[in-house]
Amino acid sequence: MYAEERQQAIATLIGQRGRVSVAELADQYGVTTETVRRDLAVLDRLGLIRRVHGGAVGSGALTTIELGTVERDSTRAAEKDRIAELAQRYLPESGGSVLFDAGTTTARVTAAMPTDLDLVAVTNSLPIATRLTGYTGVRVHLLGGRVRGVTQAAVGAETLRLLGELRVDVAFLGTNALTVRHGLSTPDPEEAAVKRAMIAAADRVVVVADARKIGREDFVRFGDPADIDVLVTDTDIPATAHADLVAEGIEVVLA
Repeated sequence: MYAEERQQAIATLIGQRGRVSVAELADQYGVTTETVRRDLAVLDRLGLIRRVHGGAVGSGALTTIELGTVERDSTRAAEKDRIAELAQRYLPESGGSVLFDAGTTTARVTAAMPTDLDLVAVTNSLPIATRLTGYTGVRVHLLGGRVRGVTQAAVGAETLRLLGELRVDVAFLGTNALTVRHGLSTPDPEEAAVKRAMIAAADRVVVVADARKIGREDFVRFGDPADIDVLVTDTDIPATAHADLVAEGIEVVLA
């Protein structure tokens, strides 16, 4: 497990339990107590937890750690593969247009697609665009802008300008977090602005996110529950969160 991934897991665990000890964390993650103390120091500086004698306590539900694509791609890979397979049913009909947000789950959606589909595909993701160029029936449009290294996604004024001129049948969006209270959210304001523009450009919004994202809140909100037509997630979603999202009128599909 990468340090960033372990730190996010620790922050989530503390948020769920309220308080954990250094010894508990060292045992759970198979690291030394010194490593745990360094992790807690990082999380404390970020304001995600508060260090106390012998451990740490929570400081609220807000999370701001953003993992890179390599770390995120290896997290809950089996669940993401199942989500990607089920998401295929929401692709537009032949000749339609589709927008793919940057992200490891949206990338898996494209990987599961038949290579001969007749589609116009738009994306701000370098890895997704590269993959789609090998699909014989897909006409690929890569949005321009400044590329963020951590997500390999184009962001900024140029990306927003291009999205403002588009109208697509379906947008597949990823998210770092989703609650009924805070909606869809992500750590970076520029990424949030792009995701918000993608929602505005689409006739139908399909969010693909594993259950670990549900019930969490991140730094910048980019969409309300009312903006989501379909959520494709996995069966680990908490029952109360599932019910709350359905009550908001979202079609929740479990992989």
